[in-house]
Amino acid sequence: MKKLNATHDPLRRSWVESANQPACDFPIQNLPLGVFSLDGQKRAGVAIGDKIVDLQQVLNAKLLDGDAATAIRATEGGQLKGLMALGNEGASALRSQLSDLLRSDSPRLLRARELEHQILLPIDSVAMELPCEIGDYTDFLTSQHHTERHGRFKGLKDPLPPAFKSLPVAYHGRASSLRVSGTAVTRPNGQYKDAQGQLVFGPAPMLDFELELAAFVARGNTLSEPIPIRAVQDYIFGYCLLNDWSAKSIQWWEQVLGPFLGKSFISSISPWIVTSEALLPFRLPAPLRPVGDPAPLPYLQGDEDQREGGIDIELEAWMSTSTQRHEQRPPVRITQTHLQNLYWTFGQMLTHHASNGCNLRAGDLIGSGTISGPDDMTRACITELTNAGADPLPLGGNECRLALEDGDEIILKARATREGAVSIGFGECRGRIFPAKNWPV
Repeated sequence: MKKLNATHDPLRRSWVESANQPACDFPIQNLPLGVFSLDGQKRAGVAIGDKIVDLQQVLNAKLLDGDAATAIRATEGGQLKGLMALGNEGASALRSQLSDLLRSDSPRLLRARELEHQILLPIDSVAMELPCEIGDYTDFLTSQHHTERHGRFKGLKDPLPPAFKSLPVAYHGRASSLRVSGTAVTRPNGQYKDAQGQLVFGPAPMLDFELELAAFVARGNTLSEPIPIRAVQDYIFGYCLLNDWSAKSIQWWEQVLGPFLGKSFISSISPWIVTSEALLPFRLPAPLRPVGDPAPLPYLQGDEDQREGGIDIELEAWMSTSTQRHEQRPPVRITQTHLQNLYWTFGQMLTHHASNGCNLRAGDLIGSGTISGPDDMTRACITELTNAGADPLPLGGNECRLALEDGDEIILKARATREGAVSIGFGECRGRIFPAKNWPV
């Protein structure tokens, strides 16, 4: 695990004043990476306060050099995959020089302020894009609380799969339907059993959100070469929010080999990648296992991962309904959970994924699975919040939900917080549900 450096200094401030506000998601200690489009062109950028640093313009102005300049060149064409393929060293060099450029006492302050309108853009003036072309997407199932609850809802004799405590369970998701925050979520059509037990085809009635965190793979591994747990952090580039939308009515009927059409219609991610280096001040020991649970097999148990494999991140889901927006009422928070509610670390997920020799590639996405905890407020999907439709979820104003309805919008948020460190955020992951399309006849 890399060590803290000057970019994490809690006393460091930026000449971009909005980055110094206490509630800001993107202070100078964060500097997340993303891709935006402007005048029809995709470009790579870094968030600072309410602004985006246009990396190509920074390079053109020769404000950065050496390895940082090389890192920017790897993003030409508005793709972060080339930067990821350099390994975390490239992102670290860029982060170091950019932090020095943006700090309030920067040695290049006068030059940077002269070029401020050239290198900085308001975040709300551009359209955010997927940070890279995602070749493969794997979603894990690593919350014991989420897994057991769903097992009980389905009436399983043993609600927890036998392998759950021995390995991180996962399925291969559909990368082609991953979309950036703000993309419309069209209710899918599909096969399911109705309330009378009849098999029907039509708009899915049990639409759900899933509050997750996801990791982007940095440089990958060669086919047949595993990733040892001691080296796994070199392969994790950074993290974003993930909403792995679910049509539970379709999923629970079709699932034999794993999720299929109940999941593949869309998954949403937040546009900003918070780098592994930015999260170093928030590292925690791996989540504690209950007494009596089996210890991980040796290939999944590394000293560093056990010591620092967790991250101090709180996550929330908010809901906004059509009625709330019409009445100009704010969204309602419906979930508040913590990453430590997972049973496995991201390091263990990545190591297990490659343990059979499967080759991961730069830009691959690894989902945590729904991050549900033991308490009512930490249930991280509407199926759990309503006990599979048995208990309506109150939203205020005489509104409640048993499942997501057309017009509902889900907003995911997350924040890393630790005493002695400047808190950093992930931005938002939004998605609004629209009616199913008429089936062609």
